[in-house]
Amino acid sequence: MSTWAHLTLKSANAKTGPIPVSTTEPDSCPPSCPFRDAGCYAKSGPIALHWRKLAERERGMPWGEFCIAIASLPAGQLWRLNQAGDLPGRGEEVNLSELRQLLRANKGKRGFSYSHKRSPQALEAIREANAEGLTVNLSGNSLADADTLAETGAGPVVCVLPASQKTNTRTPAGRKVVVCPATQREGVSCATCQLCARGDRSVIVGFPAHGTGARKASAIAGGAS
Repeated sequence: MSTWAHLTLKSANAKTGPIPVSTTEPDSCPPSCPFRDAGCYAKSGPIALHWRKLAERERGMPWGEFCIAIASLPAGQLWRLNQAGDLPGRGEEVNLSELRQLLRANKGKRGFSYSHKRSPQALEAIREANAEGLTVNLSGNSLADADTLAETGAGPVVCVLPASQKTNTRTPAGRKVVVCPATQREGVSCATCQLCARGDRSVIVGFPAHGTGARKASAIAGGAS
């Protein structure tokens, strides 16, 4: 069965800015993600309703149609894959056929995303995506986990930080962590920052836990519960 996705051509989210943003069905998220049932920001608010309708096929489109829509974006367009959801394929694995379809559609565009998938097969797929111009950030659950992901060399790394962490820091292994500028300053968004879209960067981007699940997410990241 085809993966189901939705594309918003101009996001109204102040954090992303007015760029195209997509959403992939919930079944694309790996069961191993500790935020799947505790602390996932996409499980509350307006995005939760949107995600539910996508899961029920009340909105969105099959993957092939989604890739046609991506291919139709202007050359050089910055866009975010998955404000919610993960790479195509259910559970821990990546559907390579669908991913490669997307890589072809993204040629000449500047797509970027995040993934909690970390099976050996998924890491190879993520490495391929980054090599082909789709920046896929490996999503760490904590500073220590970010070190583990960085060692794979599959792609750039981001991680969740305790809600109280508002300044740049370092991982246990000494890697520099830059707190997402859009969470710290007014007027900064993905559209203006573009740090996560840089597949060649060495710094890790940290996201302080936020939203209704911030307390649980913060505890997973190593903060106070």
